[in-house]
Amino acid sequence: EPRSPWCCLAWTLVIGTMNCLVFLLNLLLMFVIFTVVLLPTIVVVYFGFQCHSQVLHSSARYCKSILDDNSSSALIILGFVIMSPLLVVAMAIYCSLARRLQLLVCFQPYSLAVYKGGRWCHGGEGAPCCARGCNTQLKAWV
Repeated sequence: EPRSPWCCLAWTLVIGTMNCLVFLLNLLLMFVIFTVVLLPTIVVVYFGFQCHSQVLHSSARYCKSILDDNSSSALIILGFVIMSPLLVVAMAIYCSLARRLQLLVCFQPYSLAVYKGGRWCHGGEGAPCCARGCNTQLKAWV
């Protein structure tokens, strides 16, 4: 049965807030995974740009004694070359972790705000954000 307009508005705000929190959790998890996996690329490109005479030309000791313009260019190229496989690895790690934690199942539809008696569950028994004992047949992952 449909909810009253004020109750519908309140439930819409609750569900919207919960969906925003789940989105921010997914975004934070993705940011942490991509930062950790892409750290070698970040470091290599940073040192390449820092020691190149046409870019930053740092006066650090390792820039003067170890890295010249040719080696700095090589570091920049190497950093961008290893970025592609590391992006694939980071995305695979994020997808497997999101699947294992069932984070995408935690998004709730707004129909729960409109009608009374809706269930807070989409997945099976293992979903961490869903109510226990909900036995629907809808699955987010095959």
